Amino acid sequence: MAEVITMPRLSDTMTDGKVAKWHKKVGDAVKEGDILAEIETDKAVQDFESEFNGTLLFIGTEEGGSSPVDSVLAIIGNPGEDISALTGGKTETAVSEKAEEKKTDEQPSTETQSAGTQEIPAGVEVITMPRLSDTMTEGKVAKWHFKVGDTVKEGDVLAEIETDKAVQDFESEVNGTLLYTSVGEGEASPVDTVLAIIGPAGTDVSGLTSGGAKKADSKPAAEKSSENASVSENTSAQTVANSSTERLAISPLAKKMAEDKGIDVHSLKGTGENGRIVKKDIENYQPGAAASAKQEVSASAAVAAPAQVAVNFVQGQDSETPNSQVRNIIAKRLSESKFTAPHYYLIVEINMDKAIEARKEINSLPDTKISFNDMIIKATAMALRKHPQVNSTWKEDKIIHHGNINVGVAVAIPDGLVVPVLKNADQMNYNQISAGVKDMAGRAKSKGLKANEMEGSTFSVSNLGMFGIETFTSIINQPNSAILSVGAIVEKPIVKNGQIVVGNVMKLSLACDHRVVDGATGAQFLQTLRTYLEQPLSLLL
Repeated sequence: MAEVITMPRLSDTMTDGKVAKWHKKVGDAVKEGDILAEIETDKAVQDFESEFNGTLLFIGTEEGGSSPVDSVLAIIGNPGEDISALTGGKTETAVSEKAEEKKTDEQPSTETQSAGTQEIPAGVEVITMPRLSDTMTEGKVAKWHFKVGDTVKEGDVLAEIETDKAVQDFESEVNGTLLYTSVGEGEASPVDTVLAIIGPAGTDVSGLTSGGAKKADSKPAAEKSSENASVSENTSAQTVANSSTERLAISPLAKKMAEDKGIDVHSLKGTGENGRIVKKDIENYQPGAAASAKQEVSASAAVAAPAQVAVNFVQGQDSETPNSQVRNIIAKRLSESKFTAPHYYLIVEINMDKAIEARKEINSLPDTKISFNDMIIKATAMALRKHPQVNSTWKEDKIIHHGNINVGVAVAIPDGLVVPVLKNADQMNYNQISAGVKDMAGRAKSKGLKANEMEGSTFSVSNLGMFGIETFTSIINQPNSAILSVGAIVEKPIVKNGQIVVGNVMKLSLACDHRVVDGATGAQFLQTLRTYLEQPLSLLL
């Protein structure tokens, strides 16, 4: 009996989904666990697996098309089974024609339009700028790993694409020779426009590139290959090394678990057959061990990447800096947050004397080195346990109270600010928090974070204390309902037991969305947080 597959709801804010790519065609055999398609939600692109065995009989939404949640996405059943009653009047013939049309050249129509009206030569594949995040409208090529004339294999990292969130590797899905690139390094092009062309060496693709950007190299591919043989060999060797680390063998379930927990699968060693990463590898993952191995590299990356964009100052002469993808999205998101969420602010002063002593004792333990920021994150996560209203999200018709405590940690990068997320921070110890923050902060500054590592936060923390800022307020990181701003620890006179003494104090500012967090709720949260920081042993209770 045929099974109707509907468009899944892959995020809490998703109303419709876009099919970024089909991995199966009408008529293909499908097994349970096979990836049917890649679905683009309002947050990310996710693999969608089949839950049934059978034959793919019907596709309700083509690649690049979108449909509402719970509408018919596909139908799986027995070969030749009559499904006309399930397709709302659509016949299998119409679907088969679409599939056959797609199969002829294996090219979406948008690619043909983007490349021009000329028919695509046999064996040639037009590569378009991919949509690597839900808010991406154009991508910038941070680095090409191949030059025109180089041989490319399926799985090779073709280029590094900078989106509005991060820099991601873009792999080739075909074998052939790189015949054309539309933009150079540091240049951008809109999503779905021609990025590159791959095909047999020597193929004339001038008709496909008319009106587009200039070719990266006008020399014939054969001449270029012999001229740069040694360079190509080095590039290919480096690419093979890169791809060997990127294309890991991992089960679909393990991949999904790793995404949910924010685990970098490339830091894992698989225990399955031929080194395949399986479920138990994810369950046994210890973030402290993996991150500590990268600690020195992450620290050096953090030093190498300044938190500001370099600007050349010339007296009496104005200059301009083009907005990066990250800067544009920061402006959009913060404006939306400030103008839609009614912010209010609560400020409290914390006596950090006992926290300072506790940190000294903790850091005296072998292989342990934590910061005050790590202690604040831990205390914040524990306080959110007692005040779940603060760990919530506003929707137009409801408030969502999150079952997990995922703390976003604001990190300054040359282009602005990103917020990597510590998943289930309340279940992490100090060493795990410290290792996780150092690892993600280092990779954030070198643009090495994955998109899923910056999604799913339920609360955020921003710390400017290291810059000597004593107090400040932050704009809420949507869809969170609050953000904690952490100031510097300073020595000042305080009253203790009726006497004026020198104490170490720190100011915390909590910005709240009044639609979700009332003033009394925010104040009670800060009281609990103050108790945890002023009496560190209370975290053990």
